[in-house]
Amino acid sequence: QVQLVESGGGLVQAGGSLRLSCAASGRTDNTYTMAWFRQAPGKEREFVAAISRSGSITYYADSKEGRFTIARDNAKNTVYLQMNSLKPEDTAVYYCAAAEKVVGGFGPDEYDAWGQGTQVTVSS
Repeated sequence: QVQLVESGGGLVQAGGSLRLSCAASGRTDNTYTMAWFRQAPGKEREFVAAISRSGSITYYADSKEGRFTIARDNAKNTVYLQMNSLKPEDTAVYYCAAAEKVVGGFGPDEYDAWGQGTQVTVSS
């Protein structure tokens, strides 16, 4: 199965930007729907964005308000999350996920493989 490793998190001031990466290894035939979720302490895991196998279709949570962009480079087996105009409420551990089949694509239970997470902290 596919293995996922996130990177690119860190500490940033409000209004700044970060670019997260998710590198896939193992069986990477580019047939996976990919997504980003995040989880803050004491909160449930929250959908952030998803991207189709080809990269031509993307989905975003309403709360992202155009600040976040998901993209994939299948030649590099990598998915990205560009985050701009960051706010303190964006602080969370961000997780990459992959699914061979999704219905809707917004629920954590639909995804089969998960990365270890990368911490994003936004200071005011």
